[in-house]
Amino acid sequence: MPTSNIAGFDSLPERVRAFIALRLDGAVDDAIAELIGRLRAPRHDESASAEPRDRARDDGIRWVRRENFHLTLFFLGPAVAPERLAAVADALGAIAETTAPFEIAAQGVGVFPNPSRPQVIWVGLDGDGLVALAARVAAAVKRCGFSPERRAFAPHLTIGRIRSPRSARLLRRSLGEAANLSFGVSRVERMILYRSETGPEGSTYYELDAFALGQREDGR
Repeated sequence: MPTSNIAGFDSLPERVRAFIALRLDGAVDDAIAELIGRLRAPRHDESASAEPRDRARDDGIRWVRRENFHLTLFFLGPAVAPERLAAVADALGAIAETTAPFEIAAQGVGVFPNPSRPQVIWVGLDGDGLVALAARVAAAVKRCGFSPERRAFAPHLTIGRIRSPRSARLLRRSLGEAANLSFGVSRVERMILYRSETGPEGSTYYELDAFALGQREDGR
């Protein structure tokens, strides 16, 4: 049975925001960051009556920084007692041992909840074994006392959160053009337990523990 490598619980806050995630390859992150750069480029409202300074788009979107790109397998909660994470880490280690490394393709861009009321901009993710891994993780953390997710697992990487309807309207054409873009394929070889801290410039993520996949793929 694996043992958690998490150290320094005494140095953690009394409650931490924690989640379990996968990271993509650097080249894929670069391609996604390049798309965000294009989407952030100054655009103009098509309304001829608008003043030039009003037509220039003040982004109105909270874009995810490249270093924060990730695929969330399970969000543990915004205020988790650190001592609860050791059991989670042990469970993740056991899952990782019998999960072979696999590939994830990053392709397509869309929005949640729907194009008529977009709030989140995402890149689609797909890979054999990904949904099964997420299900195993969800079952394991439930056994550790965490509540299951209310929504079905939908593999994606969030790249931006829309803060105003005007921003969504100005982006509509660009998002449509990016709908079928391919960003490349990543080989996933580890699973990560993170904590995050929010600040005025966005969230900062810290690795609490990482679990290499495929150390005991035969399950013996």
